[in-house]
Amino acid sequence: MSEPHVLIIDDSLAETRIFTILLEKKGYKVSVACNGQEGIEVAKTRQPDVILMDVVMPLLNGFQATRELTRSPETAHIPIIVCSSKSAETDRVWALRQGAKAYLVKPVDSRVLLAAIKQFVSGAAQ
Repeated sequence: MSEPHVLIIDDSLAETRIFTILLEKKGYKVSVACNGQEGIEVAKTRQPDVILMDVVMPLLNGFQATRELTRSPETAHIPIIVCSSKSAETDRVWALRQGAKAYLVKPVDSRVLLAAIKQFVSGAAQ
């Protein structure tokens, strides 16, 4: 079986690098997009197993991108985990309303992140 594929949609190079190193070490294949618009395109073409979505990004924010991905027949099956520095309960509720499956506040503990991904990816890396 091929390794599970995670798409990271985040405009922060530092965050993206941290997530990528962690996930690749754990056996995941990683794709990266630096804004919501690019993320939607990558999700449609690469069909990842799960998406890690930032909220505050240029062009299309994470809430808008999540809504678009969960409403498109091409990508509605892909679980989205929002990873944001926005810690207000209203942000969490809004993200889930847009179709996100989970909401994690940055800085995200690596064990929490891996557990969340594993929850949504069948045959996830150990």
